[in-house]
Formats: sequence, structure tokens, C-alpha cells
Amino acid sequence: MKQKLALIGFGTVGQGLCEILLSKKEYLKKMYDFEWEVVAVSDMLKGSVYAPDGLDVPALLDLVSNGKSLEEYTGDAQRGWDALTTIRQSNADIVCEMTYTDIKSGKPATDHCRAALESGKHVVTSNKGPAALFYNELADLAQKNNVRFLIEGTVMSGTPVLNLASNELAGNSITAVRGILNGTTNFILTNMEAGRSYEEVLKEAQELGYAEADPTADVEGFDALAKVTILANVVMGARLKPDDIPCKGITAITLDDIEQARQEGKRWKLIGEVKKEGGKVSASVAPMKVELSHPLAGVSGAVNAVTFSTDLMGDVTITGAGAGRIETGFSILTDILEIHKGSWELIKN
Repeated sequence: MKQKLALIGFGTVGQGLCEILLSKKEYLKKMYDFEWEVVAVSDMLKGSVYAPDGLDVPALLDLVSNGKSLEEYTGDAQRGWDALTTIRQSNADIVCEMTYTDIKSGKPATDHCRAALESGKHVVTSNKGPAALFYNELADLAQKNNVRFLIEGTVMSGTPVLNLASNELAGNSITAVRGILNGTTNFILTNMEAGRSYEEVLKEAQELGYAEADPTADVEGFDALAKVTILANVVMGARLKPDDIPCKGITAITLDDIEQARQEGKRWKLIGEVKKEGGKVSASVAPMKVELSHPLAGVSGAVNAVTFSTDLMGDVTITGAGAGRIETGFSILTDILEIHKGSWELIKN
């Protein structure tokens, strides 16, 4: 059974996913009996194409790499549909939502996810907006329509945080989750330990592409806040919104603060934390001085990490990339394979 995919958004993540699907095509068939067709691609800037029997993916990648519209595709295809029309009228089994993130409203991504789920299509997304603001609503809608809403890539890109909690750590009671959830701020704090000023390191982070021209979402903690909200709701079963969670960034951390922490045998990190005490879930984002003996203290540069506190395994820490073209594309693939596994089990039974 081939999985028919509709890609909503064809930027860095969408193109990264396609590169993986092409390069791993034979491997995926051999190892997982997984075959795929991209039947639709819709991008607000790059155009839209739909072919129910599958599109020529290398041709699509070639078009966008040369700055051309997807609607210059030469094969037989429907052109010009907007995202919602593509979602509702295509024959896709799985909608991969990979548009830009608006953490304040969750739009238009939430509308895309809702339309797909209402249409009986699975949704996988790396978009933090729908996951942070409307996870419980969308998960309930997916269950109602007997489809899946999977969001592995929303917390640490391709590093398997949500899957680790739900699969490998199954059977454990998770009482706390603490993590470095933003690579930009970790890069800044790491380099400030060498005596460099916040302003100097931020400028370098922008030049390296770690930080945006407007770095507010990173340095004020809003990116980490979205991820903490997701962890609270998915891992801890809470129903929190970002506005429910206190959030403080790193802009007030000085070189004197860095030195004071060093003298105490500690290191500053921007920590997102979720705790369950007495059945109540609380969460926060704030700079914290972490003991050098803790695994999170050793995480340097633009790297992310999460520590799960469990009853059976104690503390379990996973470290890895929190962003990237291939890494986030991989997160979409892992969710697609999870859906494929479930579909295959249904066919066998």
C-alpha cells in the first residue's frame, strides 16, 4: 500500500523531506515495506500542483532550486489550488503541514490541520503553532475521525523527544521534564562563558543563521515556551496554553552573572521545565544556574537536550539537533512511518 502524501508548505522542511524520501526510497521499501507518492504540493509563495497518480518529485525540487513556480511543472496536473482546497479535494492519505509558525494565533497552520482531520486525513506537522495552542482540540478531532495527529518535530526537530516519552519510556511515571529547548540561546550563553558580550555573540549567531534578524522569539524565551507547552500537554496530559506559563528570556544575563555561576560550580542555561506534583502540572521557562554535574550543563553550542525524570529509570537525558533542514524533514518521516505501521497492521489483521 503506497502512502499518498500532500505537502502543505514547500520550504526548507518540505524540500528536506523530499530529499530524504528520494535518497532512502529503496531502504524504506526494504526495511519497512514503505512506498510513497507525493500527490500534492501547495505553497503560498511557490504555487500549487496536484496529480492523483503522483508528482515527479525531482522535477519539483529542480523548479524551486531554480527560483521557478511549482505551477511551471510540465506534467499532467491540477494547478492553482490554495492549501485548503488541496487538503480537502486531493486524494492524499497523509497531510504534511510544514508552513511557517505563528505562535500567537497558530494560523494558517491550525486551519490546515483541522481541515485535514475533518476530511479523514492523517496529519503530521513540525509547526509549533497548532501543537502549542490547540493540541488537545486537534488530538480529539483526530480520534473522532479515526486518524492520527503527530507532532514529533515540534519540540526538538528530528531528535525523538515525544516518541521517547510515549514509546521507549512507556510504563514509567514521568514526574518532570527539563530541557534546553532553544539552540540560539544555548549558543549565546556558551560563548558568553569565554568572556564575550551578549551583543557580540548575538551578532555572530545571526551571521551563522542561528538567530533571526529579529531574535525576540529566541532570546525572550517564546520559542522555548511553545515547546514547553507541547511537552506539558503531550507528555503530562495537561491542558495548558502558553499564556498560562511564566516565561523569562536571557537578555538580562550579564558577564558578571556568568562569572558568579562559574565560581559556584554552575552554568547558566535557559531551561524549559514541566513538573507534575500531586496530580497538578506546572511549567516555566527561565534562565537557571545548572550544577556542572548535571547532563544539561555539558550541552554546548546550538544543541538541544531534554531530561526526563522517571520512577523506574531515574533521569534519562537525550541530546541532539533542535533544528535543520534534514533533521526536521526526518521528524516528518518518522511520523509518516508511524502512520504507515498502523495502516499495515490493520491490513494484516
